[in-house]
Amino acid sequence: MKVRFGVAAGIGSDPGRFPGFVDRLEEAGVDSLWLPELVYSKAVDPTVGMAFALSRTTRLKVGTSVAILPGRHPVLVAKQLATLAALAPKRVLPVFGLRPAQPAEHDLFPVPPGKRAAVFDESLRLLREVLDSERVDFAGEFFTLDGEGLEARPTRPLDIWLGGSAPAGLRRVGRLADGWLGSFLTPAEAGRARETIRDAADQAGREIEDDHYGITVFLAEDGIAPERAAQIRSRRPDIDPSELIANGWPGLHRLIDGYIAAGLSKFVISTTGDRPYEEFIDRFAAELLPRQN
Repeated sequence: MKVRFGVAAGIGSDPGRFPGFVDRLEEAGVDSLWLPELVYSKAVDPTVGMAFALSRTTRLKVGTSVAILPGRHPVLVAKQLATLAALAPKRVLPVFGLRPAQPAEHDLFPVPPGKRAAVFDESLRLLREVLDSERVDFAGEFFTLDGEGLEARPTRPLDIWLGGSAPAGLRRVGRLADGWLGSFLTPAEAGRARETIRDAADQAGREIEDDHYGITVFLAEDGIAPERAAQIRSRRPDIDPSELIANGWPGLHRLIDGYIAAGLSKFVISTTGDRPYEEFIDRFAAELLPRQN
């Protein structure tokens, strides 16, 4: 499996810092940058941020972690992805999710009541068809396309990854996606999630490549702050925060070892704090780039 390490935008995600952050990632040889969908925040919009970062670099891959698909028309999303893939071949890494992480943002991605999962499934199918086929005839419950298509499509298939950790979401990955990017899971839980995805793919007559399983790993460089621990407990009250957040770089290596043993090979490292991003990127490169293969 190809082990790769990327960086979550986090400490460099506001527009004032983003250009320098992107430049430093490129200079350090970091594999990838990942942009969250956080509307009510200072973070750059993920699609705009992807376009900016890709235009400013020649090697850095850029992905979303995660963008929300239900509530957007999949043909418009396909057009954006096809354009980005044409401008920066092999460097566009879309990951989609079911709903925003912040409850206040749910209404920004409207779908019929009780239909979000069904809209997600249909959106993924239509997105795939528009990216892969010259002309598409599609008649679904929510979307219709009558022989239309994009004039310019990616020259190689574009991998579509999904986030999520609920059983239904994991099965969706197996049925409809090319890879998975999880979060807030212990190594043992991530390993079980991987098996759920593989079983669903087998049942659907599909195959997901062995190195298409990843996870966002949270790093507390100076120890786990009480407020951060409280945030984790509010989301996962059943788990000690130390099992989900790496306590310093040695703790990060231990967590990564556990995830690799569980069959994961793609890692997005997320950190917060007031430390200059240059220091974090330099340490990231020193600690993690030697672990890539």
